[in-house]
Amino acid sequence: MILAFDILAIATALAAALLWLQASQRRLRRIARAERLDAADLNRIIVAINRAQILNGRAALATGLSAIAVALRFALDMALR
Repeated sequence: MILAFDILAIATALAAALLWLQASQRRLRRIARAERLDAADLNRIIVAINRAQILNGRAALATGLSAIAVALRFALDMALR
């Protein structure tokens, strides 16, 4: 049982790291002050922000699951002593 919580904690921590890495790799194109924004530019910016927000939310969920698995592992370890 302890090994299962260890594996779960490692897997969810790696998932969180990969999701945050994906979210941080997507860059927005910078726009100049003189450039005019049209509807396609605004749509592209909004979609990129929404995708990053979704990935960050998934990474936060994976981090929470990892913390729960570690806490359960420690609690189980203390209960078996």
